[in-house]
Amino acid sequence: MVVFTMQVSYYCNIKYIEMKKLFYIVALAMLSTTSSLYAQDSIKMQSSKLLSSYYSIKDALVNDDAGVAASNSKEFVEIINGIDKDVIPEASRNALIKDADNLSQSKDIKRQREYFTSLSTNMFALAKAVKLTKEPLYQQYCPMKKAAWLSSNQTIKNPYFGRSMLTCGKVTATL
Repeated sequence: MVVFTMQVSYYCNIKYIEMKKLFYIVALAMLSTTSSLYAQDSIKMQSSKLLSSYYSIKDALVNDDAGVAASNSKEFVEIINGIDKDVIPEASRNALIKDADNLSQSKDIKRQREYFTSLSTNMFALAKAVKLTKEPLYQQYCPMKKAAWLSSNQTIKNPYFGRSMLTCGKVTATL
């Protein structure tokens, strides 16, 4: 009877240890899944913030406001510098920082719009490579300037001519 009791006790201990291992495995799996989901949410949030910052620069140019365009460009640089290096390819990151930095240092709206042309081209390339948003992203084109920009809606608000030619342009691509 003592041998039988010892065998049952031994068997129960083994089952307890196996259950404990199984619990740890499940807990680790849940933790890694949660971490992965959190990382994906963080990447989406960073990309969304970068795109919103780009839109704020565009809106300042639409409103012919060089001072706001400059300060929004500084914020853009800060946001992109805060994004994880693995999210945005280094070449894209460097090009965007250069464009936004040039734009932020100018107080001349015409020069800012020239820099915005390059910033928009580089943002479009990034948007094609990295999904920046779940929402549609519209590339719009100004035939007078022969330059494009990005918008969150199809309504044309031209940043290259501002209020003087606010609705000049057309949607050329949707991402």
